Amino acid sequence: MQSHVIFGAGLIGSFIGSVLTSLNIKTTLICRPYIKDKLIDGVLLTDYLEHQITVDRLTFFDPEDLKSSTLDISHCDFLWITVKCTAIKEVSKQIGPFIGSNTIVLCCQNGLGSDDIIKQCFPNTNVLRVMIPFNIAEPKPGHLHRGSEGSLFLETNKSVHSKIMDLVKKLDSSIMPVNYTQEMTALLWAKLQLNLGNSINALADIPVKSMLEERAYRIVISELMTELLSVTKALTIRLPKLTAVHAHYLPFVLRLPNFIFNRVAKKMLAIDPTVRTSMWWDLSQGKLTEIDHLNGAIVTIAKKLNIPCPANHCIIGLIKNAEQQNSKHQNTTISGKTLLKLVKGQ
Repeated sequence: MQSHVIFGAGLIGSFIGSVLTSLNIKTTLICRPYIKDKLIDGVLLTDYLEHQITVDRLTFFDPEDLKSSTLDISHCDFLWITVKCTAIKEVSKQIGPFIGSNTIVLCCQNGLGSDDIIKQCFPNTNVLRVMIPFNIAEPKPGHLHRGSEGSLFLETNKSVHSKIMDLVKKLDSSIMPVNYTQEMTALLWAKLQLNLGNSINALADIPVKSMLEERAYRIVISELMTELLSVTKALTIRLPKLTAVHAHYLPFVLRLPNFIFNRVAKKMLAIDPTVRTSMWWDLSQGKLTEIDHLNGAIVTIAKKLNIPCPANHCIIGLIKNAEQQNSKHQNTTISGKTLLKLVKGQ
């Protein structure tokens, strides 16, 4: 029987692991004890389209057991790495016992380049990337909710194409749409463009839907996206369409006055009104964010190409300042108008 391990099962990993388990696929979740405690009695999966699945029992593995030299761990067919970018280096030292000669590693991180660390550590292993466009929320313990649209994409290549195709066929469902691509780099740049709203949501300290309904916040996101598009143009990367609005038109649409935007971007606003981004969650819990792997990745590549990115530079600075202030339990909320002035250098 095909076996899967979800390493670092937070909200996303637990959702994927629960979907796999619901399909009677042998799946083990490696997560922190407090996450296990919330899921041990079963999981309710829902989404913004009102689909619903109940999973009675999940299988867990205690990460502390990895420190035991006598533990016998079986290699898995698929190893899903669902930790944040900031934890990849540490995880690369822990996943070895699960990787065999035929294991496929699936890296589910935001941003660009996290998979390179895994590839360097396991040069003879198929390490593929995964693009996850939707948000997962936890309305209450034992309830995981997909709050936005989009298909999970698995990268494929010639050597493992049949295995990836088989996995896509098994997983693709209404509760979690799944597809595959051979053009993952372009897809991740397109996802990164959408992720540029993460930092703004963290600074706004309001749900994503409320943020998108305020034009000042949208204009800031538009500025960030315009800089990204300058970089992808220089790299000759053609961005695929991930939303109802094509990537190149998104900055223009975001700048529209509210009364026009609300009509044109109905699908963009068709999200759960309570959903917030992962960066907001990180800041709210006093954790370091993935800013260096998102906006920071754009700035790093832009610097090599001599392309200025003042808006992204500004937001990186504001997020890092917010990280420090949060450690001191200080308020970091910035209004849309104030944020726009800061980005414009006013």
